[in-house]
Amino acid sequence: MSERHIALIGANGMLASMLRATVPPSVVLHLLDLPEFDLTRCEDVRSCLSVLSPEIIINCAAFTQVDACESERELAMSVNGDGPACLADVAHELDATLVHFSTDFVFSGTNGTPYQEDDAVGPLSVYGESKLRGEQGITGSRLQQYYIVRTSWLYGPNGANFVETMIRLAHEREELKIVADQIGTPTYTGDLAAAVWRLLGLDESGRVAAPYGLYHYSNDGVCSWYDFTCEIVRWLQNEQQSLQVKTVRPIATQEYPVPAVRPAYSVLSKAKIIHEADIVVPSWQQSLHRYLRQRFSGR
Repeated sequence: MSERHIALIGANGMLASMLRATVPPSVVLHLLDLPEFDLTRCEDVRSCLSVLSPEIIINCAAFTQVDACESERELAMSVNGDGPACLADVAHELDATLVHFSTDFVFSGTNGTPYQEDDAVGPLSVYGESKLRGEQGITGSRLQQYYIVRTSWLYGPNGANFVETMIRLAHEREELKIVADQIGTPTYTGDLAAAVWRLLGLDESGRVAAPYGLYHYSNDGVCSWYDFTCEIVRWLQNEQQSLQVKTVRPIATQEYPVPAVRPAYSVLSKAKIIHEADIVVPSWQQSLHRYLRQRFSGR
C-alpha cells in the first residue's frame, strides 16, 4: 500500500495524541500545532498546507474549555467556528479530504431518544454555538470530501478530562458531589481514533472508506455524570487503590452552577456509523475499564 500523507492539526492534544499512537503503517503524519500553526490565521494555514499538500487533513484543534468560551466568545468563534471553514476551503483547493470533530453540545438536550445526525440543533452555550458554526462552515463550503464526527464526554491519556479529575478527587476527598441529571455517553479516545481510521478506510480491516458526511460516535450505553463517577470509583476500589472517598452523592445541575448551560440529555445515536463503516461500538463501561487498566498497569 502506498503512503498516505495526513496533516494532523492540534497534534499535541488529547485526541490527536491517540491518533498518533494508533497511526496505521501506511500513513505519514505531518504534525501541526500552536504556536507555529495557528488555525485563526487563515492565510498562514493555506500557505502551510499548500506546501505539505496532504491527501487528508484531520482537525483536532479546538477551544474546548466550555465555561471559558462564555467569556471568550470571540476566540471560541474564531477557533471553533471560522477555523474549520478555512480548512474546508483549503482542502477543496488541494483536493484533500477533511476530518473534523464536533460535539453533542450542538443539541438542546430536550430529546428523549438518542440524537441522530439530521435531528434539529439548538446549542445552549457559546461553545456549542461555535462548534455548530464550524460544522456549517464545512457543510456550506465547496468541499464534498469531508467527515464531521460529533462525539461526547471525551477522555483518554495525555489530556485533562473528567476521568482524570475524578481519579484525583477520589484520592483527595471523602465526599464527591456529582451532577446526576445530565445524561449522555462517555467516549474513550482509543475507540474514537479507531473509528476515524475505519471511516477513512485506513485500518487493518481493508474496508473501503465510508461515504462522506456527518457521523456520530461515542461509546455505547447511557449514563449520568454521577453514574460515570460511581463506575470510576468502584473500579478503583476493586483494584485496592488507597482512596479517601467514602461517599459519591448525586446532586442536581442547579446545585453546581457554572457559566455555560449543558444539555440535559445528549446521547448520540451510532446507527449510521455502525451501518456505513461496520463498526462495533464498545460499551462505555468496557472502554472505561480498558482505559483504567492501561493507565494503572501500563498494559
